[in-house]
Amino acid sequence: MTTTSVPTPAAAPTTEVVLEAEGLTKHFPVRRGVRDLFRPALHVHAVDDVHITLRRGRVTALVGESGSGKSTVARLLAQLFRRTAGDIRLRGESVTVRGGRRFRAYCRQVQMIFQDPFASLNPVHTVRYHLTRALRIHGRAGKTAADLEANLHDLLGRVQLTPPERYLDKFPHELSGGQRQRVAIARALGADPQVLLADEPVSMLDVSIRLGVLNLLRDLKERLNLGILYITHDIASARYFADETLVMYAGRMVEGGDSETVTQRPAHPYTRLLIESAPDPDRLQGDAHELAETTPVDRAGGEPPSLIRPPAGCRFNPRCVHVMPKCRTDLPPRFDLADGTGHWAACWLYENGAPATDVAPGSADDGDAAPAAGTDNGRVVKP
Repeated sequence: MTTTSVPTPAAAPTTEVVLEAEGLTKHFPVRRGVRDLFRPALHVHAVDDVHITLRRGRVTALVGESGSGKSTVARLLAQLFRRTAGDIRLRGESVTVRGGRRFRAYCRQVQMIFQDPFASLNPVHTVRYHLTRALRIHGRAGKTAADLEANLHDLLGRVQLTPPERYLDKFPHELSGGQRQRVAIARALGADPQVLLADEPVSMLDVSIRLGVLNLLRDLKERLNLGILYITHDIASARYFADETLVMYAGRMVEGGDSETVTQRPAHPYTRLLIESAPDPDRLQGDAHELAETTPVDRAGGEPPSLIRPPAGCRFNPRCVHVMPKCRTDLPPRFDLADGTGHWAACWLYENGAPATDVAPGSADDGDAAPAAGTDNGRVVKP
């Protein structure tokens, strides 16, 4: 792939595509021992054929369980990992950087917020040092000490750490988890980026302060016209915070669309499983007999597959309650759903445009499939 320089920043209207990936793939080689020298090389298929588009002024959520490849996608987009295949385009121009000035120029446009704010901040340096270094690296420190001080105060004001004098000379261990994450966000804003890659930015924080950090990111998105990739396990927070939600399983995208549609009318069986895994007080009401009739059951059960030897066909087929013979052999493409919202699902249940609720037991092509389950308000239930 041709290496190009990072495009020069330009004024961008809201919803302009600023960063996109097409066919993004990452395979990690498995370390080989002496006994493996004459065996075929193995790879971890961490990410396969991912398509993602980030627009200015919009939040895209990437949802999935641990090990599904979400953080790898973020690191690929940040150019921290070399991709195995695919293309990354910044404002329409293909970009591949390997370090040096081109990487620094790319980082001015695309910044990452890591999951653990204590690990991402150097414990022996103050807040002033972290923010000053970011401003100087990206040429935004100003010409005088007064300019630098004003820029430091502005960064802390943007993340609502006021008065700034209270925080500038503190060390990370002297701050709460939420304050540390706000400092990490301020450091990312020091580059004046167009895109923020937020890798589970609230999962290490107390529940009581998560909403405040999400509201801060939403405010920054609106005021600075940022494109944000929000990576999370919590599909409920994706509905609250994101404009678009993409669901990832075992390295592949399985469903996508606007957040309200994906979370309220999930199409893929895995998305339904994710939603059902969230606590629901309504399911705790009623007697034991009612619970037995209304509680969804994942009949297949099981765990995510090995990404060294992923299953053929749909990677969710070993756990799917709707599995058909075709699911075990052929990889499903994206099928657009007939709801007019851009909702899609990579599932053979929608090959002919029929929703999952219309799939009757034993409706597989050759009649040998296990009975398919129905749905009740988007929940998987026994047939």
